[in-house]
Amino acid sequence: MDGSQQMEGASAPFYLAQSDECEIFQAASANNLPLLLKGPTGCGKTRFVGHMAARLGRPLYTIACHDDLSAADLIGRYLLKGGETVWVDGPLTRAVREGAICYLDEVVEARKDVTVVLHPLTDDRRILPIDRTGEELHAADGFMLVASYNPGYQNILKTLKPSTRQRFVSLSFDFPPADQEVQIVANESGLDAERVKPLVRLAGKLRALKGQDLEEGVSTRLIVYTATLIAQGMPVERAVLAAMVEPLTDDEDVKRGLLDLVMAVFG
Repeated sequence: MDGSQQMEGASAPFYLAQSDECEIFQAASANNLPLLLKGPTGCGKTRFVGHMAARLGRPLYTIACHDDLSAADLIGRYLLKGGETVWVDGPLTRAVREGAICYLDEVVEARKDVTVVLHPLTDDRRILPIDRTGEELHAADGFMLVASYNPGYQNILKTLKPSTRQRFVSLSFDFPPADQEVQIVANESGLDAERVKPLVRLAGKLRALKGQDLEEGVSTRLIVYTATLIAQGMPVERAVLAAMVEPLTDDEDVKRGLLDLVMAVFG
């Protein structure tokens, strides 16, 4: 299905815990509790889920939610194959049957009928009704539903209803402290930690502009991109422009202001 992937856990992707989120994920998994991750774009939510799935040795289905994602995209549909009409499971149905982890990234971006489908999977019933086939699937042992969203970016038309939020155990994520972020970026990019430090310092200054000139602050992901370009030999100023300034805004005046900030940090 579009936007889905399956990952069998070999070695866990690098993830540096900020608090007790790993223990909470493990406890939620062991007790069949759904988990909701809340935090800004690019702060490590998806990496965290991948890390935990691999650490627990569990298959993972990841669905990147979007405006056109419907319940049928998750559950499945009848398709023509070789002249016959056959039922093809969607990623959520496969996860329910197999006892896998199903991760809905930015769940509020999906259509409203998606949350209706999730409700019976997030209480003690743990069932997935499939109206088109007449099945009522009971989640296999090990099935876990994980969802994420960015509450700071959503408007009133795109947010989770309290009745949905209260079906999940929730974890709040934020960008890591500067010393941890330096370690993460250095590990991911291969750039020396001393050269990463000013990038993280710049990111902190840019994040302080959120809600003023910028809708969103610099994600850890963008710092990794910037450091990767520098590690490959690109001049610092060019890498910062391409991977930290340009992705944040299209406004030329704002760009000039951000570049002044860059010069203040690196000048």
